[in-house]
Parts: sequence; structure tokens; C-alpha cells
Amino acid sequence: MSYDLIITIFGATGDLTSRKLLPALSRLYSEKQIPEKTKIITLGRRDYDTDSYLNVMNDAATKSLDLEVLKRITHYHKIEITEANEYQALVDLIKSCKHEKTRELYYLAIGPELFSVVAKNMNASQLVEKQNINQSIVFEKPFGHDLKSAKEVNELLWRYFDEKQIYRIDHYLGKEMIQNIMMVRFANRIFEEIWHNRSIKNIKIIAKETDGILGRAGYYDQSGALKDMVQSHLLQMLSLIAMEVPLSYHSEDVKNEKVKVLEHLKLDKDSVIFGQYQGYLKEKNIPQDSSTDTFVFFKAFVETPRFKGVPFYLMTGKKLNQKESLIIVEFEETSEQRKWNLPLSTNKLYIKIAPLDGVGLVLNSKVPGLRDDVEEVELEYCIACRAVGNMSEAYEKLLKDITEHHKTLFTRWDEIELSWKFIDSVKAHQGKPVIYENYDDLKPLIQSKTGEIMP
Repeated sequence: MSYDLIITIFGATGDLTSRKLLPALSRLYSEKQIPEKTKIITLGRRDYDTDSYLNVMNDAATKSLDLEVLKRITHYHKIEITEANEYQALVDLIKSCKHEKTRELYYLAIGPELFSVVAKNMNASQLVEKQNINQSIVFEKPFGHDLKSAKEVNELLWRYFDEKQIYRIDHYLGKEMIQNIMMVRFANRIFEEIWHNRSIKNIKIIAKETDGILGRAGYYDQSGALKDMVQSHLLQMLSLIAMEVPLSYHSEDVKNEKVKVLEHLKLDKDSVIFGQYQGYLKEKNIPQDSSTDTFVFFKAFVETPRFKGVPFYLMTGKKLNQKESLIIVEFEETSEQRKWNLPLSTNKLYIKIAPLDGVGLVLNSKVPGLRDDVEEVELEYCIACRAVGNMSEAYEKLLKDITEHHKTLFTRWDEIELSWKFIDSVKAHQGKPVIYENYDDLKPLIQSKTGEIMP
């Protein structure tokens, strides 16, 4: 039988596949968001048939998979992906399933150390042909561990694939509220006239977690908070919040404006704080002399005419007081506010990304009653509360966009290059991390360095 869409997953026995990819694909199929004639080919070196493979994945998933759907559209294929001589059988399998216009998606859910050999084998076996726009190759972060290694990874990809075929996934960009940032900014007149340095006092970009490393010692001790969260997620959020209005909302025009933000991003080197939570060295498989950061904070400036002089505070860390990801845009006081002898607060726009997506706008309002007291009030919109049925997950949106050649939510090489240049500049100011027991240990240090009180 010929299929309209074939999705081949390398590393299909891992957590990413069981917890994210298979649930997303089964739901897309059930909701008719991908073609009826879809085939998922899952690759692994273990000796499974399709039913036993799906049962193992179901046991590993965070919630039960839709096995009824997946058994209809999935085929497990045993292969050692590092061995070139095993690719011909895979090539023959896919050829037997496709027709002239079949859309092929190759998802590399594997570690970056395997990118080189797998890309080489895909090319040598002619599994993927460079320039064939119907063949897409999907890569998960990390895209290197510094600028030098990122360039090496990218040169490798360009050797075997065309940039139009490459999709670099940052799952954060698939989150509902991240997608909504441009809509909030550009589709609302109330922000159009005040989105500049004359009205904005500062912008805070925050991603806090209450958990530790959750058994990810091998990966996390090599990356730390700066590389794991800031290089990708937080800098993408900053780019969207600080970019100029694009010429159009086509992928390349949006990326061009995001790149300009990264080109003008400057670090305040005196503001940098690295921390490590107390007990990190007791985590399983963590070296006793590890200086890996589990917390990072710094102030930066986007030196464009729109934002010149406006501080951007970026903060992320583990074992903090609560789990939340958000952007806070704090506005300047009005000239009238300064005249009033009242405890007035500044207006703030909250763009809430997790755990509940939404938007909040903080205003000053009179307290009901006879006295002229003032209080902060928040006008709040909760996306999850409004959504009918289950909200789509980030991977559903990203996978659907790949099948439709939509690249807006995927990072381009120059974005990655500039983000690594900036991260390397932050890393250059890293000393011994501050040991913290909780967030309260860090707040006074942040205030002493910047004068700012972080929430």
C-alpha cells in the first residue's frame, strides 16, 4: 500500500518517543490533522515486533497511549543505525510504502553525538536526497554545546541536507502562549503605541522549576541551566518580545527580525549570577567537584532604537519556590502618578507560558468604598480555561507544521549561531556557583547587583 505521509523515527525506543511523539502523532491522526494514509516507521536495535514494541512504549509513557490507533499506523523496524550496511533494508521498506508525492519526515530523536554517523548513512544509502523538498529531517536540541561545536553540527547537516529540508526543534516554540506573543503585540492597538523605551521600564523573562535534575545527570551536568534553558528557550522568548514588526508573517521575515534582536543583544557582565542548588553534588552520577550551574540570572540590553536603555532580566533555575514560565513587561509611571501622594504601582503585562497559559494586565484601581485607597487589580485571560476540549500539546503543533512545510516555529541557523555567541559571552563570566537552598537565598544577591526585585 502507498502512503501520503511516512514518518520515520530514529531513536524510537527512547523517552521522547513514548512521552511526546507517539501521543502527538496518534492524536493528530485521530483528529484528521494528518493524512489518513499515514505510516509511522519506528527504528530501534531491540528485537521487537510492532505489537511488543508498542506495549513497551505504552508502559514507558506518562499516560496510556492510544494503542488502537497506533497499531493501525505503526511499523517497528529493527536496525543498528550506526551500521551503514543495515540501511538498505530500511530504504527498501520505505520505497515499498511510498508514491511519487509521498511526504517523508525523518525524526532524529537521538543524541547529538550520533548526528554525524546517522546523517552520513542516510546520505550514502540515498535514504534522503539533498534538495528533495518532500523529505524533511528533524533535529532535537541541543545544537552543539558552544559556538564551535554548533558550527560543526551545522556544517555536517549542510553537507548532506539542504536548509529547506532541515527542521531544528525547540519544543518551547510550540507552546500556545509562545505562539501568541506576536498576536498580543501586533494585533492590539493598546500596545502598538507604547511598545518602546519611552514607556517600558524593564522586561523580565523567567523560567523557574521546583524539581531538581530528575535523574538526567548525564545530560544536565554537561549543559547546566545556561545552555539548557537560556540558549534556546529564553532567548527565543526575548527575540519575540523585542523584535520589530516583520515585513510579513512568513517564516523568513519573522526570523529576519528575530535575528536583528540577537545581533543587538548586549550583556551587563556585572550582573551575572550562577548558582547551584544545595544537594546537587549528592545527585546520582554527579561528580563531586562539579561546578555546573542549576541557576542563572543576568541583565542584558537590546541596543535597537526601540529598546535602547531598557533592561532585560533573564532568570532560570531548578529547586526554586514555584514552577512558572512567564514574561513580565513593566511600564513606566505616568507623569500624573508622580504628582499623587498615593501608593500607586506600575502597570505590568504578564505573558504566562506555564503552568497555565494566558495574559494578565495589572492596573491601579480605587478600592470600593468611601476612602480614596488604591489597589492593584489584574485583568486576566486564561487560555486553558477558555479552550474547548483538550488543548493541543507543543509537539502536535510542531509535527503538524513540519508536514505542511511551515517553518516559523523552527530555528534557523543564524539564530542558533548568534545565540551561542551570546551564551559564550555569558559563560566567560562564570565563576564558582553560589550554593542556594531555596529562592530566598538568591533574591538579595540579585537585588544587590541590579537593584531589581525579582518575583
